[in-house]
Amino acid sequence: MNLEASEQDDAFRATVRAYFETEYPQDILAKLANGQTLDKADLVASERALSAKGWLAPGWPKAYGGTGWTVAERFIFDEELERAGAPGVSPMGLLYVAPVIYTFGTQAQKDRWLGDILASRTFWAQGYSEPDAGSDLASLRTRAVRDGDHYIVDGEKTWTSNGHYADWIFCLVRTSDEGKKQAGITFLCIDMATPGIEVKPIITIDGGHHLNSITFTGVRVPVENRIGDEGLGWTYARHLLNHERTSYAHVAGKRRQLEALREASAEAPWGDELARQGSGLRRRTAEAEIDLMGLEMTTLRALAPLTNGDAPGDEASIIKIAATETAQKITERYLELAGPYAQPFFADRERADWRAGLEDIPAFAAPGTASYFFTRAQTIYGGTNEIQKNIIARQLGL
Repeated sequence: MNLEASEQDDAFRATVRAYFETEYPQDILAKLANGQTLDKADLVASERALSAKGWLAPGWPKAYGGTGWTVAERFIFDEELERAGAPGVSPMGLLYVAPVIYTFGTQAQKDRWLGDILASRTFWAQGYSEPDAGSDLASLRTRAVRDGDHYIVDGEKTWTSNGHYADWIFCLVRTSDEGKKQAGITFLCIDMATPGIEVKPIITIDGGHHLNSITFTGVRVPVENRIGDEGLGWTYARHLLNHERTSYAHVAGKRRQLEALREASAEAPWGDELARQGSGLRRRTAEAEIDLMGLEMTTLRALAPLTNGDAPGDEASIIKIAATETAQKITERYLELAGPYAQPFFADRERADWRAGLEDIPAFAAPGTASYFFTRAQTIYGGTNEIQKNIIARQLGL
């Protein structure tokens, strides 16, 4: 694996960096720098800016609107986006369901959905987890019963990221109880405007509205919205999950967090003193940086097969574990540095003045603590790390 950047790669990096410095919406960068959460209008504005540049879907095949970039160029783009402090794209449509659609969908489904996803005209949510089927996803109970040219869907999905913004949701639903529980699962795409769908917010401890509970009561879904064959949803979901788990790395974003942590430590009156007193902050920060270097190498190994047109490697579960545990280690250092200023004071982080009245609190403390709380969930969502370790054990024949 050659890690040396070519002259072409260096020129590409300079082009991308200049775009984020001069053309990309700077108000979105300012909001994130202030620790605010972005609303749907912000996310749409961000994605449409990238779409206008032709840069919204680097991972898609060129035939469907992808960039045609090399694997190295795609990696560089992700690095520069995170280095600039820009938000990642909403993954549910662009990174998760789109590859399922263009790999397993009919031509009519590709024509119907891919263009709107690429132009950020539609937002998607993922309907996987349920109240009693999180880590054991194959135990899901949301049921779809065939009724002529429709399915009637009843059940509940939970922890649905940005479900309150979604125009569509792709769901795993149970269509049969025969055979293995994985064999009775079907992959359905559901219009969120369909009668019988109720979205309830879940406000997390970091003060953000990221998650939702979604209930389906007698929801009629056309059979034409089914991806592939009935009962093969688990196969399509596994294809999606490999893309999802390799997308967790966010190496450049983590590196940016570590740089900001060092700056905060230097600026905080007690920062260097904390390190000198034997708190271990400096050592644990260095350990997080070493973990990040390992994560970067593992990610590059996993992406290497893409140069030959293959799927991401078997390192997907390793990346999910390493990325989420490293993210938690980094945000723990923010909490440690903040000391007594680390406290939950996050009533509404969508407001520009969300830190009003906290002027005496160090600037890094509130966003850092909010990030710490939200990052607690990373080792759980997207397939808990314990389950990923079981997957790795099976791959090793243990």
